[in-house]
Amino acid sequence: MKRAGCFQFLRRSLLFRYLLIIIAALLFIPVVVPLTIILYSTFGGFTREDPPEEYALYSSVDKLEIIWHEEARKLLGQPPEGITERLRALSETYHLARIFWVDNEGRTQLITVPSGPPLLEGGHAAREVPSYWTAADTVSFMKDSAALKPLAIVAFVGDQAAAGEGFMVMQIPEVITNVKYAQGLNTWYMVVMMIFFIVFIGSSWFFFIMIRRRLLRLQTAMVFTGREGLPKAVIPGKPDEIGRLEEAFNTMVTELAASRSRETEEEGLRKRLVADLSHDLRTPLTVIRSHLHVLGKEDLSARGQESLELMDQRIESLGGLIDNLLAYNLLNSGRMTLKLEQKDVLRLLRESAAAWYPLWEKEGYQIEIDLEAAPLYWNVDVSWFRRVLDNLFQNILRHARSGLYVGIFTEIRGGNRVLVISDHGGGLDGSTDSKGAGLGLSIVDLLLKRMELEWSMESTGQGTGITIWKRLPDRII
Repeated sequence: MKRAGCFQFLRRSLLFRYLLIIIAALLFIPVVVPLTIILYSTFGGFTREDPPEEYALYSSVDKLEIIWHEEARKLLGQPPEGITERLRALSETYHLARIFWVDNEGRTQLITVPSGPPLLEGGHAAREVPSYWTAADTVSFMKDSAALKPLAIVAFVGDQAAAGEGFMVMQIPEVITNVKYAQGLNTWYMVVMMIFFIVFIGSSWFFFIMIRRRLLRLQTAMVFTGREGLPKAVIPGKPDEIGRLEEAFNTMVTELAASRSRETEEEGLRKRLVADLSHDLRTPLTVIRSHLHVLGKEDLSARGQESLELMDQRIESLGGLIDNLLAYNLLNSGRMTLKLEQKDVLRLLRESAAAWYPLWEKEGYQIEIDLEAAPLYWNVDVSWFRRVLDNLFQNILRHARSGLYVGIFTEIRGGNRVLVISDHGGGLDGSTDSKGAGLGLSIVDLLLKRMELEWSMESTGQGTGITIWKRLPDRII
């Protein structure tokens, strides 16, 4: 059972399939090629026609060379007539070949005419044997003999060049030699080998194209998301490595969907909690503040009056925090509808600054306002844009007491008019008694984005500068 399970695992493994392809490639040349040659030669032996029996004498060129050199050795010291007589006798035995010999003076003594297939050189009739041999004729003949055009067996008379008795030649037609050297290697064998190559290449290509297709499908599932912003699950394929990857991907998608559901549920609970707390805390704070007002009319010491004022300030800050929590909850949930209108934001900025002017003046702030310019019209919600300005001015009052400076003006940056609100305080990173959780700036960010406005903030130990602008096409402030 364990061995069967292991084999089943190997069958499902992409690595195992790839190793099979590699093994097939390694065995192709040393095993497949010789095997096909053996099979084809065996099959060809049953199907091809046997050559004529008289071709059997010429089946072994090596044997013919041994016989020819042996005959040349026997002719050592023989007169020309004896040599001619012996070669004529050999021509009767090897009548399909042309036999001739040349004496030591370069004269051709004997030329026999083959009774079988003609001698051909490059598809044409072989050249005639010259009656008298020059050096050029000898060299040309030897070159053609080396190229087997046609096959020629050459031996010196006496089988040694030093004898000086000439040479003797046997020329065998190419048709006879092709029976031995070319039989079995024809077009059909090339077709069979080509089929093997095509099958191997096709199986390799199919293996990798299927892997690529499955990976692309998985990539598509990762890129394209549904309505909730999560990828969709895929249908698992074969139980191999990619199949296990697809199952892991589906598990991840399921866990992400469950996490998103829990996050949405927790977000809803948090928003309801903030709304309920804002409503429940507002009433007791109002009661406490009214009693503090009554208590302030009683005869108290200077320290008592100071404590009452401090409590009143803290209650006021807590009320503002509750308002910010409620506003942030409404904005973040998308339940707040803004009514955008074309308004002069410089006018709104002057009105808000005028409302805060007495408070800044009371605290001893140096106030610098420069808004004397042409009207600047943006699409804003008037009440919520005032809320943005109030949050920014309130931050200056709370966090910039060390600098006692307020600057409100317009500038031209990158060809665009911007609003700049700055102070000379210790920056937002500094610690102050009235430092909050940053809800005011979070509300500013949400409101400005809803009104399609951009803003940036630079805060250092020498002060904070906030810039608000309407983004122009292809411009960065």
